[in-house]
Amino acid sequence: QVQLVDSGGGLVQAGDSLRLSCAASGRTFSSYTMGWFRQAPGKEREFVSAILWSGGSTYSTDVKGRFTISRDNTKNTMYLQMNSLKPEDTAVYYCAGGRSPFYDLPKGYNYWGQGTQVTVSS
Repeated sequence: QVQLVDSGGGLVQAGDSLRLSCAASGRTFSSYTMGWFRQAPGKEREFVSAILWSGGSTYSTDVKGRFTISRDNTKNTMYLQMNSLKPEDTAVYYCAGGRSPFYDLPKGYNYWGQGTQVTVSS
């Protein structure tokens, strides 16, 4: 069993930066693919980024070049550095952990954080 706690959201202006964190319990964190998803009001949950157990990472086209995902296995923590934020980045951001190859789909993850709100004003 893995428990995830995500944090770091807030209200910022367009062009600002935020860093989200996802703290995981359990001793097998390093073996999980970890991902970030987001969900805006009235929209489906969408993939943002994932970092594999091997360290490889991938991003959605909407955030590539602006967001950076990383993990510190010694701290059981994953991060999402978000730069050049836009109003369309406004959403609840969720971290997730899983061992499925479907790293860009919610069904690929077994464990979810509670979500952290990111609001970007224009």
